[in-house]
Amino acid sequence: MTDLTPNLPEIVAEVAALFEAYEQALVDKNVEVLDATFWNSPYTIRYALHENGYGFDEIHGHRVRRPPGPGIKEKRIRLEILTLGRDIATVNLEFKVRGRDLIGRQSQNWVRFPDLGWKVIAAHVSTMNDEALY
Repeated sequence: MTDLTPNLPEIVAEVAALFEAYEQALVDKNVEVLDATFWNSPYTIRYALHENGYGFDEIHGHRVRRPPGPGIKEKRIRLEILTLGRDIATVNLEFKVRGRDLIGRQSQNWVRFPDLGWKVIAAHVSTMNDEALY
């Protein structure tokens, strides 16, 4: 069986750095980095606030149409990274939505492929109102 030791520090650091690069690429609208972050596969899924991307090609199409800028994240509330062994990770971010009384949530499932390195295979962004927190 594969070793699934949680949160090996060096693996958490790798995934955290990739996540931060992705977040900056969103602000900069660096489509090359955004595309490189996701697995180029018809099986990759990204649910966003205003679109659903089924497969890499649809996700890429949304990336090209999206305007550059700071996006919806005003302030980070909580970032959680869980790695299992050396090849599986989840990243979950809770954030304050810019200019609105809403909490946002972002999740990413990462896999390290032998020939490709770390790639997001599924991602999700949603919001919830404050009343739903309690």
